[in-house]
Amino acid sequence: MGAGHSHANAEHAEPTPQALAARKKANWILAAVLIPLTLLTLAAMVMLWPSGSKEGIKLASPYAAAPGVTFDTGKIQRVVTGSCTEGAQPGGDAAGQAPHQGSECTFAFTEPDKGGNPVKVVINPDVAKSHGVKVGDNIRYLNLSKAQGASEAQGTPAYVFVDFVRTLPIIFLAVLYAVVVIAVARWRGLRALIGLVGAYGVLVAFMLPGLVEGKPPLLLALVGSTVIMIGVLYFAHGFSARTSTALLGTMFGLGITALLAAWATDAANLAGVGSHDAATLTNISDNISISGIILCGLIISGLGVLNDVTITQSSAVWELWELAPETSARQLFTSAMRIGRDHIASTVYTIAFAYAGAALPVLILVMLYERPLGDALTSAELSEEVIRTLVGSVGLVLAIPVTTIIAVLVVKATGIRGAAKGPDAVGRSGDVRDRIVLDQVDAVGRSGDGAASSPETRRGRRAAARG
Repeated sequence: MGAGHSHANAEHAEPTPQALAARKKANWILAAVLIPLTLLTLAAMVMLWPSGSKEGIKLASPYAAAPGVTFDTGKIQRVVTGSCTEGAQPGGDAAGQAPHQGSECTFAFTEPDKGGNPVKVVINPDVAKSHGVKVGDNIRYLNLSKAQGASEAQGTPAYVFVDFVRTLPIIFLAVLYAVVVIAVARWRGLRALIGLVGAYGVLVAFMLPGLVEGKPPLLLALVGSTVIMIGVLYFAHGFSARTSTALLGTMFGLGITALLAAWATDAANLAGVGSHDAATLTNISDNISISGIILCGLIISGLGVLNDVTITQSSAVWELWELAPETSARQLFTSAMRIGRDHIASTVYTIAFAYAGAALPVLILVMLYERPLGDALTSAELSEEVIRTLVGSVGLVLAIPVTTIIAVLVVKATGIRGAAKGPDAVGRSGDVRDRIVLDQVDAVGRSGDGAASSPETRRGRRAAARG
């Protein structure tokens, strides 16, 4: 009871004038650094804001239907296999190539969502072989039955599979994710989810159109990422010295990551020529730079992990100081860095395996090709993922000690209990020591033989017997 009472007094003690002055000075220093950086970032964002014009872009969308052609959805009622020559003209199949003798194709009789009789949808051979379709699947298919000049009699299939309808599973997972986050993190989790929506808004409205219009990719990535971090950190964690410290560490990590990404993109000649999507982007506009897109991607890909380590490290310093406010700055930094080193080790694995999972098909192909490991890691297929892992890891590792140093300096300057002087501070320090001693005595009293030989315990027994 006494220990709890003294701890409560320490928590709710009024700060001294010296403590208030120290806190005010530290907050002013943080504001003097962060406010100009924020204003400069917003000004750069206004200057780089894309016009939204798509002039000069030559892109034929595969989702744009010809006159009379529609994209319909439906549920599969029955799956059959048959000859690929069914419904195909003698000179070729639906793709314009001669069918193989005796080959079979998969057909799905699908009930349209808009009503009507089931239609016979041709399933792509790669889909039928890799994943397959089954009764009850919801699919999206191309309806060519009313297209100009198209008919089954001419050998063109009237209904062709396009994709699966994944709306319900994705909505279910999104709702489950939101419920779990809010249930565990509560109001802060809800704010983080809203902040995530805002972050994607900056990405879609500012960064992606800017890359299409040929804006400087390095500056675009730095400005956009900084705006995202400012909004996400303060919205999710509130305006405080702790959050400002994490933001400073995040900005430092972003700067290191951007410099390394710019150097690596040029030194390693990351051109993205091995990607079909990159080739498509190159052909649709002269303003789009694939190397610039890769550079921007290297910076964006490390945002989440960088935010994670900086806010965690800042919180660790504050919590350590709350438990032991008399700890010196050197000891506080050493203790926090022990936590940071564990975080570094786990985060490096997180980044590496996340990228390995995304590049798994490429890794399998490289393995089957039986190429030497050095050649595989430096190839066009894997070099981008390897460099992304290394650049992101260096940025976040260096951000941890910098964030820790800033947090220690701020927490020692703004701390109420640590900055308090006079008899009140001495009394609270004595309360802390008394609580530690009482905890040690209590631990000895619970330890069997030690309890039998403890004079405090013997006196307690005699007092209880006299009572």
